[in-house]
Amino acid sequence: MKKKIFKAFRFLLFLSIAGILLYFAFRGVDFDELRDSFIHARFGYILLYLLIGFLSLLSRAYRWMLLIEPLNYKPSFLNSLYALNTGYLANFAFPRLGELTRCASLSKAEKIPVDKLFGTVIVERVIDLLMVTILLFVLIVFRFDFFGTWLNENIFNPLVIKLNQSIGSTWILLAFLCGIPLAVVALYFAFRKRLSGINIIRRIKSVIKGIIDGLKTLYKLKRRWEFVLHSILIWAGYWAMTYAALFILPETSELKIVDGLFLLVVGSFGFIVPVQGGIGAYHYVVALGLTLYNIPREVGLTYATITHGAQMIMLVVLGLISFLLLFSFQRKSEGVKSAANSQTENEII
Repeated sequence: MKKKIFKAFRFLLFLSIAGILLYFAFRGVDFDELRDSFIHARFGYILLYLLIGFLSLLSRAYRWMLLIEPLNYKPSFLNSLYALNTGYLANFAFPRLGELTRCASLSKAEKIPVDKLFGTVIVERVIDLLMVTILLFVLIVFRFDFFGTWLNENIFNPLVIKLNQSIGSTWILLAFLCGIPLAVVALYFAFRKRLSGINIIRRIKSVIKGIIDGLKTLYKLKRRWEFVLHSILIWAGYWAMTYAALFILPETSELKIVDGLFLLVVGSFGFIVPVQGGIGAYHYVVALGLTLYNIPREVGLTYATITHGAQMIMLVVLGLISFLLLFSFQRKSEGVKSAANSQTENEII
């Protein structure tokens, strides 16, 4: 009962944060202009936007399958895709729940340890962070006069100021974040003989070992060039999605492909905020980013609402279908296994 109450409270807390962010995003907006902007939207381009997004999902599922192979498991592509979609669905319930959910889903379908799968997901997140950093670096280097100043004034400086106000110094924060893990490790090695006999400690060690095994897959990749190719294709697909979405509104259709890259990077910051599916945070930062081109906030919010809403609907539908297919596959496999066991028993008798 207490767990259910805690989960409900956590869900409402994150939902409240999303609601607050939505409030700040839409505060002071002229809703008549917002309505007119929706009326003039060219919704046909949404189909292209979603098609590119779906192809990126296929590439991400295949890349995950490549990352799992060094663990001496060979999950099917479809099960990898179903588990990935189920994870995206879970993210709309609780932030960051999707990573654990997709690992648990694939673990049930393919009998792969969850902790090892979680290690591969950490590798994926590191690669994605690296890709965003590279794209951000490209923007700043080649168009610093245009993009660099805006990013510095609207993203980086406010973030540093907030950290300094809340903690006092970013150096204190770094020391705090680094000091806790070091202290835990030091205490463990000081008392490891006593701790090794505790069941929960043995379980934690087993989980950590599994995660480390998952992290090692990056160095043991059997098809490295395919992994690199799909990592590039995933983010090239996201870039193409963002650029295609610019044609939805007449006011944004004049922007260039490099501007699509800028919106992709800015939009990625919105998904870092711990709210369900980036709701509110994505709307705020994308609408703010479009003001760089003297595009009214109403138009920017229309663009953000349409793109986020379309993607959300696609992920929810795909997630529900994938969950049902994965569940039916699991029941079918268990039924076949049960029938095989019964036949074996009859033969023995």
